[in-house]
Amino acid sequence: MTDIKRIDTSKRMSQIVIANGTVWLAGQVGEPGASAADQTRQILDQIDNLLAQAGTDKTKIVQAVIWLSDMTHFAAMNEVWDAWVPEGHAPARATGESALATPDYLVEIIVTAVL
Repeated sequence: MTDIKRIDTSKRMSQIVIANGTVWLAGQVGEPGASAADQTRQILDQIDNLLAQAGTDKTKIVQAVIWLSDMTHFAAMNEVWDAWVPEGHAPARATGESALATPDYLVEIIVTAVL
């Protein structure tokens, strides 16, 4: 039987789920209305904090899924992302375009890491 640990759990979702040495984070968004670069910075800070709560860090991220409200934000998001990812530790990554929860959200990032 696998032990599953949930952190920062509400009725709808958990911000962190840990099972079998794998850490899944809920999708993270930044301040509505901020620029794509600023939202990306905020999201990556949140990811750092959540991974620390889970007992891991960004060098252990194995996959990232990034949703942009419009692909015109791709370069701005990538500039912040590239500065944040430690050299030699880039995860598998996908980036796509999708309507997000509100029009003020420009970026959402979902990561999976290991302990």
